[in-house]
Amino acid sequence: MKLTTQMERFILHWGEMGTRWGVNRSVAQIHALLYLSTAPLSADTIAEVLGLARSNVSTSLKELQSWELVKMEHVLGDRRDHYTALKDVQETFNVIVEGRKRREIDPTLTLLRDLHASAQESLDDPEVAQRIENMLEFMEMMSDWYEQMNRLPNPVLLGLAKLGTKVTKLL
Repeated sequence: MKLTTQMERFILHWGEMGTRWGVNRSVAQIHALLYLSTAPLSADTIAEVLGLARSNVSTSLKELQSWELVKMEHVLGDRRDHYTALKDVQETFNVIVEGRKRREIDPTLTLLRDLHASAQESLDDPEVAQRIENMLEFMEMMSDWYEQMNRLPNPVLLGLAKLGTKVTKLL
């Protein structure tokens, strides 16, 4: 597989953005390559095209599969596993947001609920207890809002996003 200049620029940029989002650069670059690829790619091909160690590619593919951003496929006549990324941008966004909520927001809500319950029992520091309660209320409200939005079909979500610009101008 030969990368075009545009593909190289996108892959390099996606890798840089990945590091800013807390994702390993190789993981993000592999995701970008698979997103751009018109056909499923083997791990060997990915390693060769990106100049990465095969072990790094294997580990990165497992991480991408755990996020449900990449799927393994079989190609007729080839015993190796091949991989492809989600191609729908909104679906990719939805999967990433759901994964981050599950890994980051849900555990935080659990902790805040525990802290809130223990603060109500001890009343050691009412100011700290109030701040925890404020954080809990906000996080629960945003989580509930996300759950409501997540139930909407993708075309409706896109319509709401487009409507958002008009609403902010109106306000």
